[in-house]
Amino acid sequence: MKNKYAIMVENVSKEFKLVYDKPYTLKERLIFLNKSKYGKHQVLKNISLNIRKGETVALIGVNGSGKSTLLKLMTKIIYPTSGNIKIDGKLTSLLELGAGFHPDFTGRENIYFNASIFGLTAAEIDKRVGDIIQFSELGDFIDNPVRTYSSGMYMRLAFSVAINVDAEILLIDEILAVGDQHFQEKCFAKLQELKESGKTIVIVSHALSSIKELCDRAIWIYEGEIKVDGKTEKVVEEYLKVCG
Repeated sequence: MKNKYAIMVENVSKEFKLVYDKPYTLKERLIFLNKSKYGKHQVLKNISLNIRKGETVALIGVNGSGKSTLLKLMTKIIYPTSGNIKIDGKLTSLLELGAGFHPDFTGRENIYFNASIFGLTAAEIDKRVGDIIQFSELGDFIDNPVRTYSSGMYMRLAFSVAINVDAEILLIDEILAVGDQHFQEKCFAKLQELKESGKTIVIVSHALSSIKELCDRAIWIYEGEIKVDGKTEKVVEEYLKVCG
């Protein structure tokens, strides 16, 4: 039987190790050898959720609630302290601005480099590079090193590559908050198109009006736990009562 879920998160917790009184100089390291104090910060606490194929889901919550950490766990950039995450389908993500870009390569070269990470062959990239450049609106800048790009230009290039790799699952963090109003609107229009084509989309954003328009479902993460999970309008309403 075909799996109906694109993402399955089962009892996932994530802790990060904290170092107190960290030595910085060689002298301090020798004096305080093996004497650094450690602590733990639990970001996610026993999270379980399933996301159906074709669903468009928003993760909302205040900064530090664990939304971005959960998204990174889904991409397997980091791994849970406990629990499991299962992904069924080809996945692409936009989590950190310019992640995967080499600063000394041109935008065009980075298209080939980045798209190959997502599993495309050189021939497949050749067929799509024109569409990627056109969507990015970078014009002649596409042949300049990306270290010369503004944050908005980085975002344009990253988004343009990610939407052209034919992934079944798209994960997006606050990257869409970067850039001018015109391109943000263009990105959300493209996400709407991808949604209608049956792609699975998980997005972290504070743009609640856009989330209500785009997403079928919202999950409010509060202090590392799921506080409310349901229809977007209802979840946003509950969220604003507390955090608005």
